[in-house]
Amino acid sequence: MLFMAEMTVRIPHDLDPQVAEKLKANEKALSQQLQREGKWRHLWRVAGKYANVSIFDVRDNDELHTLLMSLPLYPYMEISVTALAQHSSAIAQN
Repeated sequence: MLFMAEMTVRIPHDLDPQVAEKLKANEKALSQQLQREGKWRHLWRVAGKYANVSIFDVRDNDELHTLLMSLPLYPYMEISVTALAQHSSAIAQN
């Protein structure tokens, strides 16, 4: 199933900078692993914000929920999820 997730990160200003950098490094490593596995199909930065729009290809809602909660920055994220379906007028079929 395909899902679009809009994620905004809000790291507290008083979080230890070393902790924040470690979280960001772990987030990057996990996101790249999930991209190589084909579960995190697309990742776009939202210009001017600490935010992204991502497309996930996972088995179901539960897998997406578990994946999102596993993200190191999850405690500092606001996430909006939309289920996607193939449009009948689309030329490309995924």
